[in-house]
Amino acid sequence: MRITDLLNAEGIQLHAAPAGKDKAIDLLVSLQDRAGRLTDRELYKADILARESLSSTAIGNGIAVPHAKSAAVKEAGLAAITVPDGVDYEAPDGLPSKLFFMIAAPQAGGDVHLEMLSRLMVMLMDEAFCQKLLEAEDTETFLRLIDTQERLKYPDEPSAAPAENAGGLRVLAITACPTGIAHTYMAAEALEKKGREMNIGVKAETQGSGGAKNVLTKEEIAGCDGIIIAADKNVDLARFDGKPVLRVPVSDGINKPEELIRKIIDGQAPIYHHDGAAAEEDAGTESLGRQLYKHLMNGVSHMLPFVIGGGIIMALSFLLDGGAAGTAAFGSSWALPAFFNKAGNIAFSFMVPILSAFIAQSIADRPGLMVGFVGGSLAASGATFAYFADPTVPIIPAGFLGGLLAGFVGGWFMKVLRRLCDRMPNSLEGLKPILIYPVVGLVAVSAFMCAVNPFMGMLNNALINGLNSMGGSSALLLGALVAGMMAIDMGGPFNKAAYVFGTASIAMAEGGFSPVMASVMAGGMVPPIAIALSTIFFKNRYTADERKSSPVNFIMGLSFITEGAIPFAASDPLHVLPACIVGSAAAGALSMAFGCASPAPHGGLFVFPVMHNPLGYAAAVIIGSVVGMFLLGLLKKKKV
Repeated sequence: MRITDLLNAEGIQLHAAPAGKDKAIDLLVSLQDRAGRLTDRELYKADILARESLSSTAIGNGIAVPHAKSAAVKEAGLAAITVPDGVDYEAPDGLPSKLFFMIAAPQAGGDVHLEMLSRLMVMLMDEAFCQKLLEAEDTETFLRLIDTQERLKYPDEPSAAPAENAGGLRVLAITACPTGIAHTYMAAEALEKKGREMNIGVKAETQGSGGAKNVLTKEEIAGCDGIIIAADKNVDLARFDGKPVLRVPVSDGINKPEELIRKIIDGQAPIYHHDGAAAEEDAGTESLGRQLYKHLMNGVSHMLPFVIGGGIIMALSFLLDGGAAGTAAFGSSWALPAFFNKAGNIAFSFMVPILSAFIAQSIADRPGLMVGFVGGSLAASGATFAYFADPTVPIIPAGFLGGLLAGFVGGWFMKVLRRLCDRMPNSLEGLKPILIYPVVGLVAVSAFMCAVNPFMGMLNNALINGLNSMGGSSALLLGALVAGMMAIDMGGPFNKAAYVFGTASIAMAEGGFSPVMASVMAGGMVPPIAIALSTIFFKNRYTADERKSSPVNFIMGLSFITEGAIPFAASDPLHVLPACIVGSAAAGALSMAFGCASPAPHGGLFVFPVMHNPLGYAAAVIIGSVVGMFLLGLLKKKKV
């Protein structure tokens, strides 16, 4: 499928003059509707605005590509407008947007919109091409320009590999960004384009949301002079062992392609050895705190699906088994809730081992995975040397804290072991991964955890007893603290620290119902809801575009997606963040005061029915949101 199959004359308007961002969106939506691609114009527009509320789809250089999957789309398609005078579309470079492409993709249409978006990103990197589109006098010329450019970039037959220059230089690259859409492909195009200008063969593999494209082959890797990793997420580097590898943020791939290529050519990239250590980044050495945070987040990100899935499924078993509440069989007194309870418990039981395994893997690469998993399992079981000598000795699980210790200690031990093994003769290289690493690592982490489990178990128990015995002002203070942290950076380190503490508290809480998790969830729900309420009751504090996003923020807040508030916080942090923090803290304290407790680490409104005191919890969230709303109205300045 080509872009010209998705864009026709009915979906194009040249030399338009919309009064602002909202009018540009209205015009593009009307073009999609005129082209016959929509079943519900307003629903599609709402989905477009929902995407815009996360971040502007303007990519800079005068270009904007609004896009959304929607149930209101009958078939995938494009609409386009040119705006010679430009529109303020909140572009990252601050320049007005003049060339717009709006992508409509059906809800069940796979990732066709991502494929279209990636193609457009590559084509629109050519400034001369964009200028021709802006100067087109009629739709036929506009479509012909697009077709010509697409056939140049994406011919029907695969293009030959880029010819090497006279000196035989060749550079490979991998580009990747967290979302895997725009920046991934822009960086790839910038590097390949600059390579052509420098007469240097450059090939870039894109690791986008639709999977890896233009994958580098073994032969290309063996014959290249170096590899540029322009990525803002982890990339598997095992295949580049022994090659010069330069690691930089994806933005450097877009903005500094010539500088990066020169470093490879001039031999300035460090040789990468796949020994579990990360390749050197051009950005400089990370602080110890940043390294610890990245290792912890690697464990948490892999752990969360088990905790969220298991927690919500277990909560569902309690919801279905309300008649057995207060009995020992609660949650499993008949077949269906028993099934959900068993599945949820199994998933939840992997929480600590998975956390430990992927912390260790982040530190020591693959050899750390098994060591971390076993260490975490031993922490969860509470195994000790005394128990093996006398099975009647009581054991105390080391729990979440023991899992953290197992992950970090196991990972660092394997990292040191690998470096020691580097001194072995090359003839013994094959013994390392299949004998030395697993056997020595397993014995070491098992002995360590059995030695420290009694102490970690006592510490874990002390923390559990402390949480369970909290009452009065101490409980209110804890609830306010963790809930307020959820609003400090809305997805950043403070938010994640509070959320990790909340999920850990579920494992420590009696019966699996955690007051701390309830406060954490309340704190995460308040910011988007408070902002949505504020856009309704204090309209003059917001632009027209901001007011239109209020339905989306309601939905995100009720679903416990704090990130819905980020665009508002980013545009006015000095006024938005204090209001949200106070509102969240109020909700967290009230949740504690009302005796609310959650068995699930996620779900928002959808897990209210299975909470302790659901009505009190709803009241806590509502009151906190109203407090945040009034503070926003008080602190923010009038805009209209």
